[in-house]
Amino acid sequence: MTKTENKPARIILAHINDTHSYFEPTSLQLTLQAGQETLTPYVSAGGFARISTRVNQLRDDAARMNRGFLFLHAGDCFQGTLYFSLFKGRANADLLNALNIDAMALGNHELDMGNEPVAQFVTKTQFPLLCGNWDLSNEREEKAHGLNGHHRVVSYDPNKRIANWITKDVGGEPIAIFGLSLDKMTDIANPDPDTPFIDALSTAKATIEEIHQSGINKIVLLSHLGYDADIALADQVDGLSVIVGGHSHRLQGDFSALGLNKDDEYGVRVNNTYIVQAGYHALSMGHSVIDFDASGKVVSFNGKNELLLGRRLFLDASLSEAGTGEAHQVACDFLGNHPNVVVCKKDPQVQSLLTHKYMPRVKALQEQVIANAEHTLRHVRLPDEKGPSQLAPLVAKSFCHAMRKRGHDVEFAIHNAGGVRNSLNAGDVSVADIAGKLLPFAVPIGTYQLNGEALRDTLEGAINNALNNGVEGTGSGSFPYTHNLKFDYVASNEKGERIVNLKIHDESLGWVNVEQSKLYTGSSSAYTMKGKEGYDAILRMRGEGWVSTVSMADCFIELLKDAPETLNLELRAACSLNC
Repeated sequence: MTKTENKPARIILAHINDTHSYFEPTSLQLTLQAGQETLTPYVSAGGFARISTRVNQLRDDAARMNRGFLFLHAGDCFQGTLYFSLFKGRANADLLNALNIDAMALGNHELDMGNEPVAQFVTKTQFPLLCGNWDLSNEREEKAHGLNGHHRVVSYDPNKRIANWITKDVGGEPIAIFGLSLDKMTDIANPDPDTPFIDALSTAKATIEEIHQSGINKIVLLSHLGYDADIALADQVDGLSVIVGGHSHRLQGDFSALGLNKDDEYGVRVNNTYIVQAGYHALSMGHSVIDFDASGKVVSFNGKNELLLGRRLFLDASLSEAGTGEAHQVACDFLGNHPNVVVCKKDPQVQSLLTHKYMPRVKALQEQVIANAEHTLRHVRLPDEKGPSQLAPLVAKSFCHAMRKRGHDVEFAIHNAGGVRNSLNAGDVSVADIAGKLLPFAVPIGTYQLNGEALRDTLEGAINNALNNGVEGTGSGSFPYTHNLKFDYVASNEKGERIVNLKIHDESLGWVNVEQSKLYTGSSSAYTMKGKEGYDAILRMRGEGWVSTVSMADCFIELLKDAPETLNLELRAACSLNC
């Protein structure tokens, strides 16, 4: 039924994004300039229990002010911490349900492991997942966990070429909300090939027109396109009231007095559209007080991002008790008076859910030691004067180990340097060190077959990309570390001839030359197998390859459990760079 007369509307809009399974608070060091003294207190920041407390305060404010209320998540709740490594989407569903969000956009990290984890996630959520440019209409029916037609998945309508949307009633006046995700999703994530993403800009234009034709003129876009893309879209599209964004981790507002960033003002206005984004890792939350007139125009917009802190702070991180004294009181007063800081308690119900249902297994993993490093194992993306990464080749080795245990005759492995996040200090190594720090992103491992020529081109393409050698690269994270391969890279050679002396290790014959036309079986992450960041030659694999449900961290943990001495073996560089 089409509305014939629109009315003004008043709402409070709260929003978060890129929470990445950071359910617990984060210990954050601030830098405060109090008179002539610089103070560097440690504070407990964010966490879902504090978000719950603050959002409930805002809900009460909205009710008292006779305003509608919206609470939105702009995507990327998956990945990031041990809570995701252990529980995948189940913990996120429970904790987001406890926050009582109205809707969430689909982020790229929701699709790091393909569609299935998302399909399992939406069976447990109590809120809609807005993914208005995700075309699920040709999804294969034989999938055990499908998304097409699920009542909580608000996706693309291929017949009308629009995003489906939801409406929120505010005093009898509907507000339409639709979601858009990165249309180049296959470049950075792993959506199933039968569920493509449609151009975001054309989808937005057609959707807004359809919403207007339905009689609704107040429209919110829940976006996981990124901050710059949101600004560009707002500049090219008319009729959007607000864009609630994610992906870029932008904390709008001035937090420089806390030693943090100073970004654009909160609620940047572009073409009569207000654009908001609220940081990352559940440290902060944004909220806007918005008035719409009858024509749908935003006539009043006021809001800010707030860093959510506990009441205790520590001037000395080594102490177990909060400090006292004049400096401590000065720091407390400074934070208490900062306009973008809210000191709030943890919501007991949300904290109880976390403490009793999920935290015990996480704490157990933090205490589960699986190996001991006799010395620090260094990780660098590019080999330097001290040598290459000591860890990335071991991670690659673990891919071979895990795949062979599962019956795959893998001969080599390649892993991109950016897939390893940090070094390992000497001493005990726990499961938490691996899954929570070293390899926190639960990207699955797969196998594939390449001939020698394609293998050579894959290695060269990745290094060309990492070094910007003849190409405009995407960063040093593409640099390939390998197991059972060794080669030289000569930067001055013609493109296509830079990998020389390429050899593969044969258990019977030792190191042998790689033959151009011979097929070899390798293992890499599903990310690398997509041909991203210079790895495009890997797409010349025979067939489509195979992707497991075993993550990078699973592989490395398995290797260290089976062979804990691995960390202390002498390593030799497999790649010689002649730059």
